[in-house]
Amino acid sequence: MPFARGFGIPELLIILVILVLLFGPGRIGKVAGELGKGIRNFREGLSGKSEDGDAVPPKDQDKKI
Repeated sequence: MPFARGFGIPELLIILVILVLLFGPGRIGKVAGELGKGIRNFREGLSGKSEDGDAVPPKDQDKKI
């Protein structure tokens, strides 16, 4: 099985060329930026902190019964 040994440099270059041909360099940059923002927001959500470093209370604690 060729996939068992992983991807090498030639395979990654071929994938990169195909992506550039399909989407163009500008759109790939936008997608990568949005992906980075999404990962950053996900990590902040897991840690419970906002961008300015303040702890963000869970939504349930804001409501009073």
